[in-house]
Amino acid sequence: MNENSKLTLLEVLRNSIDKYSDRICLSGIDSNELTYKEFGEKVNSVSNFLKENGIIPGDKVAILSENQVNWGVSYFAVTTMGAVAVPIMTEFQENEVHHCLRHSESKAIFVSAKYYDKIAEKNFEDLTTIILMDDFSIIPLNTTKDILKDVIATGKKEFAKIKAAALKFAGIIKEDVKEDDLAAIIYTSGTTGHSKGVMLTHKNIVFDAFATTKLVDIHKEDKMLSILPLFHTIESTLGLVTPIMVGASVYYIDKPPTAAVLLPALQKVKPTILLAVPLIIEKIYFMRVLPELNKKALVRGLYKLAPIRKKLNRIACGKLKKTFGGQLKMMCIGGAALSEEVERFLREGKFPYAIGYGLTETSPLVTGTGPETTVFRSAGKPLYGMEVIIDDPDPETGEGEVIIKAPNVMKGYYKDTEKTNAVLTGDGWFRTGDLGIIQNDYLFIKGRSKNVIIGSNGKNIYPEEIESIINSFDYVTESLVYESEKKLVARVHLNYELLDELHGMQKMEEPKAREKINEIIKDLLKQVNERISTFSRINKIIEQPDPFEKTPTHKIKRYLYV
Repeated sequence: MNENSKLTLLEVLRNSIDKYSDRICLSGIDSNELTYKEFGEKVNSVSNFLKENGIIPGDKVAILSENQVNWGVSYFAVTTMGAVAVPIMTEFQENEVHHCLRHSESKAIFVSAKYYDKIAEKNFEDLTTIILMDDFSIIPLNTTKDILKDVIATGKKEFAKIKAAALKFAGIIKEDVKEDDLAAIIYTSGTTGHSKGVMLTHKNIVFDAFATTKLVDIHKEDKMLSILPLFHTIESTLGLVTPIMVGASVYYIDKPPTAAVLLPALQKVKPTILLAVPLIIEKIYFMRVLPELNKKALVRGLYKLAPIRKKLNRIACGKLKKTFGGQLKMMCIGGAALSEEVERFLREGKFPYAIGYGLTETSPLVTGTGPETTVFRSAGKPLYGMEVIIDDPDPETGEGEVIIKAPNVMKGYYKDTEKTNAVLTGDGWFRTGDLGIIQNDYLFIKGRSKNVIIGSNGKNIYPEEIESIINSFDYVTESLVYESEKKLVARVHLNYELLDELHGMQKMEEPKAREKINEIIKDLLKQVNERISTFSRINKIIEQPDPFEKTPTHKIKRYLYV
């Protein structure tokens, strides 16, 4: 595509089919491979079926499924015919799924067998068509989950399937999809606990994908392995629309991306580009790399010396590249703040990481860099065609709210004028609620404005910055800082695996193990307070035995603990 192309998903698909017809578009690891031509034909078949069943432009069609090739087919089938895709988070509880279906007034849903029980035996006023995502079977309304499981288990051909189109893609779809037409409604599950339906137009999504292609080197020879959920815009825009725009290939694993599943897939696909949230690379560093470096006392001591640490990090990152298949040219990290210690490890190890910042409301990417231009702790520069400024900056620090004006900013929140007006100004600026500063055109995010704590001296305290320091300690996996009774408190989830490896915690009697943990927490409190300003000091640290509950982009749901 170029600056003069029509910014619709229909145009993206038509262009790519024309240019990359015989190249692989989407594929499973070992099956269900579709070329661009086959992908277009399948999209057309499903679109035609939806039309035959009364779906017209503007109607809402939900998608509830794990990542798979047919997710992409469904998404493009809905949007290229002018209907509106409503991707639903698979982590949502039944009542949340039902709310999304009713609030969006979805008339049809693509649902996988794995998540069918979340809608089975329920009546939805507007829902008239249920399609099994796994094979595009038509599921009769009110089919119980037991009947569905029986049909799948026995291989009965009880449900009709959408017939494949024998016609060419070109010229089939008559409707004129416009740039400002609604393409998707994304129901978010944020750190505040309030789910909102973000309305994204064709122009929002396609412009963001196009701007991304001008930021990083992605082309038809690239291969991506999808490991983030497609119901989030990081994956649906950057991991689906963007690669399709340039003729690249995307591969899907058919199970959750645990190490046992992911490692063989990486070796088989040998991806050149990966999209990841910080937790993925942080887990690898804290659970695998660091324990390996800490095995021997001598190495553990030498690692504290910068010149030797850099050499060890270079060796470790070399091994890491091989783990990822050996062909990786770029790991794009976004969705939350990356740990300072982990970013230093990646930089010193010359690992090809790239950083991006954005929100669901911005389709999502707003600022970013390629691997060659990262600046430590920065979220990168604004993308092509996007304005990013700091509103009402503090005269001393330059910090203020990050606001954005760009073609990728959402249309608003579905059926919620009040919340829309609270974030979209009359002159087109979107208020992110994030606090940051801009230095040499690079954006540095400080934290969420709602999370800021005002110290006794009137200075701003950013919990995220303190959490980053706490998380840099070997024994800590994750933390949460908040104010309680006008004092700063930190909840900390420890790295119990490392504790056991170094101290044999599981072999200790319970009182002795508890005494050791209390000793570690006491020492942690002392060391953290030595590294932060006086007015930001932590009053106490509380052990968080279980991992924190998180959003799909692995941000802690703060409202559950504060």
